[in-house]
Amino acid sequence: MTMIQILYLAIIFIAVAGGVFGLMRLLTPDPVQSRLDQIASEHATSALNESNPWEEVANKLTSPFASLSLPSEGWESSPLRTRFMHAGYRSQSVPFFYFGGKTLLAMLVPGVFLLYAGISGLELNNDTSLIVFLTLVTAGYYLPNVVLTYVIKIRQRDLFENFPDAIDLMTVCVEAGLGLDAAMRKVGEEMYVKCKPLSEELHLVNLEMRAGRSRDQALRNLALRTGVEEIEGLVAMLIQADRFGTSIASSLRVHSDMLRTKRRLRAEEAAAKIALKLLFPLILFILPTLLVVMVGPAIIGVSKTLLPTLSGS
Repeated sequence: MTMIQILYLAIIFIAVAGGVFGLMRLLTPDPVQSRLDQIASEHATSALNESNPWEEVANKLTSPFASLSLPSEGWESSPLRTRFMHAGYRSQSVPFFYFGGKTLLAMLVPGVFLLYAGISGLELNNDTSLIVFLTLVTAGYYLPNVVLTYVIKIRQRDLFENFPDAIDLMTVCVEAGLGLDAAMRKVGEEMYVKCKPLSEELHLVNLEMRAGRSRDQALRNLALRTGVEEIEGLVAMLIQADRFGTSIASSLRVHSDMLRTKRRLRAEEAAAKIALKLLFPLILFILPTLLVVMVGPAIIGVSKTLLPTLSGS
């Protein structure tokens, strides 16, 4: 090993050891602060929301870097805040964690590549090095966007698949004599086991109405937080039914049947796409393998029989 490679290995060891030591210091609770928190919780008169220790650690790590990419103004009305609500992230530390992660990854990914290039002795010219460096910086900066899009997609799919069952439960509650507010509260409690995001959203609707917000505005906020087209349709239907005095139970039943039909059509559409999606793997990977297995022995046998004959003649 050359002296440069030994120097790079020493830098990596110091960085990893320092990172592990810093994480240990952050994750290890202060005994004095823990005792003070315990005394304060014993004498508290009201229950407070407990914060996640991992969230606090992530906030401490990313807050210094978040100021480099966090928007200075217009954050409350930005589309990214709406995307956070669609993903189910409502904590105040989420923007700091998100933008801090973007900044850290933009510096960490090219840094790892430079260390690898230094240890392995990879030689690149200036133009290639600049292109690779800019590509890695861009990939590290936009990686949290890809993760956020994936989380939103999974959450909205979960809401869409469990929403017809929630409407059926709401229909049963309304037909049993409960009001719409009590029906949504009951459905939120019952759906907690099967679909936790939907239960949380219905619980937030009830909290907003308890705080004095009108039902129409609370339902519109539900559609805004979820971003699911079917929930927006339900909200519009409930607002119109409440405004014009039509039967909510019959409207819910019709909407539930429509959602189940739409879910079935989506499943049939996905099943119809399977043949087209399997066509390219079948042509590129499976058929060549079958040809090699089926025709290969015959070609070998023919070559063993004909080649000596042709060479002898």
